[in-house]
Amino acid sequence: MSEPERDFTLLDDGRPVAVSAGVREDGVRLSPRAVEALGWRLEPEGLCREGLCVPLPAGASRAAPDGISLDHLAALLDRPLALELQERAAYLGASAADRAGALASLEAPDFALPDLHGRLHSLSAQRGKKVLLVAYASW
Repeated sequence: MSEPERDFTLLDDGRPVAVSAGVREDGVRLSPRAVEALGWRLEPEGLCREGLCVPLPAGASRAAPDGISLDHLAALLDRPLALELQERAAYLGASAADRAGALASLEAPDFALPDLHGRLHSLSAQRGKKVLLVAYASW
């Protein structure tokens, strides 16, 4: 049994995107408009973005009348998916190729944290310098 489309929060590699989605027994269905909100388009060549097209498997229709399966979309893009149906939210992680590229660069992702006086300090401001990071957790 399917549910009418309602708001659904999709974290696209950490970037929150509010989309309209239907939740069914077999998973979440995204409308073509929701796929476009993620930066992809359905073209005759497949799923396309910025000159890159990911072909759809042979025999797969471009889009079912009720949308595209979020599980299928994640698999096509080779991206991990974490889904929480009750909260109407999902996290679509970075692809293995993107993660491998980031690791190969040996460059840490940028972040900013406040010091004891509330001034923000970013890692990118320290590029070219030796930096010692100390992390602490009370648990």
